[in-house]
This record gives sequence, C-alpha cells and structure tokens, in this order.
Amino acid sequence: MTLSDLAPVRLGGARRAALAAALPAALTAAFLHVASPALAAKPSPEWLTHAERTAWVETGRYAEVEQLCKRMATRFPKAVRCETFGTTPEGRPMLAVVANTRGVLSPAAAQRAGVPVVLVQGGIHAGEIDGKDAGFQLLRQMLTGEVPSLLDEQVLVFVPVFNIDGHERFGAWQRPNQRGPAAMGWRTTGQNFNLNRDYAKADSPEMRAMLRLVERWDPLATIDLHVTDGAKFEHDIAIMVEPGKAGDAALQPLGRALRDGVIAQIADRGALPVAFYPSFVVEDDPASGFAEGVSPPRFSTGYFHLRNRFGMLVETHSWRPYAHRVKLTRDTIEAVLTQVARHGADWLAQARAADARSAQLAGQPVVLDWRVTDAARTIGFRGYAYTRTPSEVSGALMTRYDEATPQLWRLPLRDQVTPRLQLPAPGAGYVVPPAWAADAAARLSAHGLQFERLTVAVPKAALQTFRAASTKLDAKSVEGHQRLTVTGQWRDEARDVPAGALWVPIRQPRARLLMALLEPQAPDSWLAWGVFNNAFEAKEYMEPYVAEEVARQMLAADAALAARFKQRVADDAAFAADPAARLDFFYRLHPSFDERLNLYPVWRADQPLR
Repeated sequence: MTLSDLAPVRLGGARRAALAAALPAALTAAFLHVASPALAAKPSPEWLTHAERTAWVETGRYAEVEQLCKRMATRFPKAVRCETFGTTPEGRPMLAVVANTRGVLSPAAAQRAGVPVVLVQGGIHAGEIDGKDAGFQLLRQMLTGEVPSLLDEQVLVFVPVFNIDGHERFGAWQRPNQRGPAAMGWRTTGQNFNLNRDYAKADSPEMRAMLRLVERWDPLATIDLHVTDGAKFEHDIAIMVEPGKAGDAALQPLGRALRDGVIAQIADRGALPVAFYPSFVVEDDPASGFAEGVSPPRFSTGYFHLRNRFGMLVETHSWRPYAHRVKLTRDTIEAVLTQVARHGADWLAQARAADARSAQLAGQPVVLDWRVTDAARTIGFRGYAYTRTPSEVSGALMTRYDEATPQLWRLPLRDQVTPRLQLPAPGAGYVVPPAWAADAAARLSAHGLQFERLTVAVPKAALQTFRAASTKLDAKSVEGHQRLTVTGQWRDEARDVPAGALWVPIRQPRARLLMALLEPQAPDSWLAWGVFNNAFEAKEYMEPYVAEEVARQMLAADAALAARFKQRVADDAAFAADPAARLDFFYRLHPSFDERLNLYPVWRADQPLR
C-alpha cells in the first residue's frame, strides 16, 4: 500500500494465510494453558464491559476499570498484573494492566528477557473513550482464548484511562460532535490540563506519573488512542507514526512500516483508513485539502521519537457510531501487537542502536522544528456531497454535508516537510546556574534525562550564551503559561560557573529530547512555555531625570558615542520620536544596567565542566 492509495486495502485469502503463517505457532496457542475452556467458549457477564452489555450504547465509569484490572490479575496471576502507577489530584488510582503470557510482568523481567514493550494509552482525552472499551475487549479475548494471543513475545502495558478525573466528570453532552456513547468524560483534567499538550512541559501530576511509567517500562511503541472530529466523511480512522518523517534516520522507515502494516491489516477487516490527520487546512472548507507535518513534543507523536521510540496516534472518526469506533480501535491494537510480534525484536535492537547514535550527536546538526512545504499532490478522499452557503445564524459560510450521498473528493495533500529550525548540538553539554537548578533538575528528572550537580566552581568557563535580541509574550495564556518567543543567537562568552550549577551532558541517548527542551527557540522548549520568563523581565531601571543627566555626561565624555547617537537619531525615525528609547540607549551602556536581563539562564559548553 502507498500513502497515495487512500481506499481501503483488501487482503486476499492467500495474503491473509501468509500473514497467519508468518506468526510463530506459539502465538496462536500461547495462553491456552491458562485459559478457562468455559470462558473461551462464552464469556460470562462479569467479563464483559459495560459497553458490551449495553450493546455499545453506554460506557462504564472508572470503578469498572478498577474491577476489571483486579479481576484479570486475580484470574490470570501468571499472565496479568494490575499496577498502580500514580494518583490523580482528586485522589483516584492511575492503573495499568500489564500482560504477558510468559510471566514477564516487570520492567526488569522484560529487560532480562529482551522482549519489546507496547504501551497502549486510552482516554488521554476522556470524552474520546474508545480505547478503554476496545482494549479491555481485546485483552479479555486474548486471555480467554477467544482469539489467538499475541502476548507471548511482547509485554502489553494497557492504561485504560489516562485522564481519570476528566473521565469521572461524566455527562451526556461532553462531545456534541461525536456519536456515542450516551455519556462520557471531559477533555481536560480536574486541574484543566490538556494532557496531550503536556508531554514536553510535564506540568500535571498525571503526566509526571505517565513519564515515570514510561521511564520504568521503556516501551518500544506507545499507542495513543483518540477520536477526531472536524468534518463529515467516509474515512473512519487515521493512523500516524513517528519516527516517519522526523527523528533518527534509520528508525524512520521502520515507523512507516509499522504504520503501513497496521493500516493494511485493519483495511482488510473493512476499515477505511488514512495515514494523515484529516483536518482541513482551512477550517470547514473541504476544498482546502490537508497538510500533514511533524508535531512538536507537547503531543505524544511529537514526543516519543525524540526518545528513539515509536509513537502512534490513532484517531477514529467521531461521526461513526460508538460500536463501529470501538471495533476499529480494537482491531488497530491487535494489528499493532501483530506487527510487534513479527518485527519487535529487530525494531527493539534498532531502537537501542539509535540510542547509541544519539549519544554521539555532539556538534552535529539536529532538526528541532519542521514546516510543511508548499508541494502538494492530489488525492482521492471519500467524502459526502456538500454545500457551502451563508448561515442565517452566524452569517459566515457554512458547510452542510449530505451523508446519504457519498462522493469522491479530489483534494490537495501537502505532506512534505523541511527543517524550520536546525542547530548543531553543543560539543559537550548544557549548564544551568544554581538559581535555576532546582526547578530544572525536577524537569530533567521527569524525562529521565541525565545530569549532575557541580561541586566545585569553574571560573571563566568557555561557554556559549544566548541573549534575546527581542522578546514577545503571547497575549493569552496557554495551558496556564504565558508563552514566550525570542530572537537571538548563541555567542561565545566566558562566565563564572558557581558550585551547585547543573551539568547536563549532550552525550546521552535522549540528546534530541534534551535539545528540544533546552534550546530556547525550539517550539516546545521550556523557554517557549514561559518557564524562564522572569529572566526576561526588567526589574531595575533608571528614572528619566537621572538618565538625562547620565546621557549628557556620556555624550560629553565620548565623541564616538555622541556620533553614534546622532546617526541613530538621523537614520531611525521611530527611535528619534521615542523619548524612552532614546534614554534607554544610554542606560544600556551604563554600568548600572542589569547585564543578566534577557540572558537565557541555560548555557552551552563545548568542553565538559568537570
């Protein structure tokens, strides 16, 4: 299948037989020695989810997750463990179901056995809850022998609900642009965090807990289950994977292979998948087509490739009924496990080789931001007949779809990317001065990044510093932060590094992630998220009457400065007309000026400071 072929892929009998033959025979019967024949024949009611018992009209509350997690661990103690990996702000346990038919149920055991780990994450947006019911259904089917188990050669870590407090903010109209279930959870957490904007900054307790889980298990692939919206069309699921366009070059074809293998398998079962996020370039205008780039690391699929691991975004289509969406999600999880059962050992070895390559990135160019080019190709996209007419309500053009009339749209797709920001990695690492060290240490630890505290001061260290030439704060806060954009560049400078500063080496497996967080102009750096805003706020000043007096003294004492000031007034009309700017010209040259203003409190070093 190629990405330009957006119609469903149909696997014939021969190809389907080849797919089955390619799997180890042990996978087919791996769990039959612990499966109950009675359960295998017909699941008893307590093993069915609330969604199944209501014919997919409703979904259960979080109490059901707790019950099923514990029940599976009790019934299958050699194959399942129910793990609590955190507590939400409202006091609810964050649960993961760990499953492997060889009894590999701990990170240490997985490491010893050399088996890949797949993390399946449901309910990061708790109104988009397909993954919870799909995951429990598939897991039960594999454990009880209803379907062949794929849990022999891999560990499944299934988080049914990530945003648990949001899940329990239960209501019937949380997603008015979604068909079912009858009631569902809320998009954001109890503290109003959007968890799929929190990977890089890791503000929320839930994300800190998730990153600890990720650090412990080191999943080869993380599958993030969502429901998309935005328009009405026939395609019912989108599958996107990174590395694919970004990240380690050798991992990119493997990411595309994972994506294409999953798409082929679910299409054979009747799905209508696409390999890009189906959101129009111009909202509500199908003719504008699609653009597919590389997400920044606030998102799951923009985060995991920076750790040299695979991140998959799954988006079922909100206008399909809940039963249809859950089946699609269940089939997608099964397809992922099939691909990992077949290729996981090789992919894991390749991922670890990428770790070693990343640890050697010092001085090499690293792409930190991507943009979609203007190159477009025309694709066939299965939509519906529609009209665009002025709305009597809003007055704007309104798109109305006729779901009774399928229509093949010919639309532009822009899916080629090019670097927007590319910088050489520092030769040795980063330095965080002591005043900022405690907060930076906590943030680095959340991502499993390596650092140490300097116990001895380093005078006149050869560093690179970044002083912002301009700063711009967003007009509105985002996720509780006043985001900051800066211009400027790194320049060589000798500075004293006090004891207590952090030394953060670039020679570590997650060097790309480290740069994404610490390079000031990266789109989801901590600077961009406003973590260091205080360093860019003027707290000291010179009163105008003092600045006038100081300026006259400086002009009288320095002819070259006087000539420079005169030329600036002549050449820059805005400067000439701004009394404050004219006085600031002199203040910035005076010894009283704060030399730390606009100095980014993270420095680069090309030689180790130890």
